[in-house]
Amino acid sequence: MRPTVFPAGHLIPVSYVTRITHVWSPLQYVSWCSSYNKAINYLVTVPKYRIQATEIAKQQGLLNRTKEKGKNRRSKEEIREQEEEVIRDIIKNKIDIKGGYQKPSLSDILLCQIVLFPYYLSSYAAWYVCWMYRFTICREEYGEEEKLYLIRRYMKMSQAQFDSLEENTKQTFLEKQLWIKENYEAYRKEREEEMKAKLATDPKMKRYRRWMKNEGPGRLTFIDE
Repeated sequence: MRPTVFPAGHLIPVSYVTRITHVWSPLQYVSWCSSYNKAINYLVTVPKYRIQATEIAKQQGLLNRTKEKGKNRRSKEEIREQEEEVIRDIIKNKIDIKGGYQKPSLSDILLCQIVLFPYYLSSYAAWYVCWMYRFTICREEYGEEEKLYLIRRYMKMSQAQFDSLEENTKQTFLEKQLWIKENYEAYRKEREEEMKAKLATDPKMKRYRRWMKNEGPGRLTFIDE
């Protein structure tokens, strides 16, 4: 069967968009589930979280080994696998993973996003009108949530990226009053200067600059044997 080609400037029929969405959405969800499981598998190996999960399991009586006799007696391997599963479940339920490895949600897949788009649009419009009324017209002071929103917008970070930051990092942003545009610009320039100074003293960067000066990316050197 020959593929259907749409000439430039022609609109793609809705049926084709629907087909693509129906195929992509399950794949998207499966990919997110895989990333989430990889994150859980990694956290299980981190001593900090593993020790905490083990303590919680002991407090809840989930790791109390009882003597088993007869046919019900399990091997050491079976006991170890069960303990690993208990620790994994505790980490999964107790730790809030944010960012690109967060727990997948059906509302985040493409198909649901398209269906819910009118709701999201109306919600954003209502939020924007409320923001303008409260902080532009009525001159209310920003709360912590509003301050963090402005900081995230200045940093051009997505919500998932910002949520993945440590809480003490966000607290530092608040202490520096980065929701004020002038303070943020000064902070950004300061960070840029720090990065330049760090790169200037980095041995790897020194070697790279020396190589670029002597050899260059497109220079060929012929050595007689």
